[in-house]
Amino acid sequence: MIPPYDTRSPFELTVVIPAFNRQATLARCLDSVLNQTRSVDHVILVDDGSTDGTKEWIRSTYPSVQVISQPNKGVSAARNTGIQAATTDWIAFLDSDDAWLPNKTECQIAFLQSHVEYKICHTEERWIYQGIPKKVPAAYAKHGGWIFEHCLPVCAISPSTTFIHRSVFDKVGLFDEAFLACEDYDLWLRIASRYPVGLVDEVLIEKHGGHADQLSNQRGLDSYRIEAIEKALNTNTLNSNHRILAIETLQSKCAILANGAEKHGRVAEAKRFRDISNRFQLL
Repeated sequence: MIPPYDTRSPFELTVVIPAFNRQATLARCLDSVLNQTRSVDHVILVDDGSTDGTKEWIRSTYPSVQVISQPNKGVSAARNTGIQAATTDWIAFLDSDDAWLPNKTECQIAFLQSHVEYKICHTEERWIYQGIPKKVPAAYAKHGGWIFEHCLPVCAISPSTTFIHRSVFDKVGLFDEAFLACEDYDLWLRIASRYPVGLVDEVLIEKHGGHADQLSNQRGLDSYRIEAIEKALNTNTLNSNHRILAIETLQSKCAILANGAEKHGRVAEAKRFRDISNRFQLL
């Protein structure tokens, strides 16, 4: 049981919400933030070039929410804009189609106040697919501590569950805006290789899926994961154990995609993945 958070200790939190043409889901999202048992100090919604009237609707319906508008640049750029605009030490994220449960901030703040060694923590989650509850696949089981190994197969942390101290971004950098998908996977690799990750072992968000415009619906996500692993290996910031694990995962993913490409006659694509694999060999 997590103890109650200490109201005497300063803990200011900003939540960053990127949004692109999501007016239909934003009421659920924002209400879940504004109705927390422990209030959020600042809410920043980054309107990433929406054409559905998001900016005007937010300003008239949720006047306490700070709206930042920018041309459409993608979710990574929108999150980065929010991070850079935040003035608090702690930053949380919430995707515009997800929702927090009412005691999320209370539980996570209490956890971080009693586990000061953590600069990032996440929580368990509930999956809702097209309005119907869905069992979270075993591959997405949550872990705490030094979890780099668990971050390699798939995205092991959901952005909507996280609280991150801004010093972490100073150390590892922001979201990589070059990634069209798996931008969070890339960030978790950078963070988990340097920091332990706290886990609040309680379901504190609803993750809604099944939208046509959802990034996770894109095919070939492992090609982006391979790119992220290759990037991590090239930066030479991984310790020897992490490097071995990363190379093993990269080679496995490359082999699967190369075999699939060959099966469908995409010879050049298959060669590209085999070339990537061959560039990183275990001694």
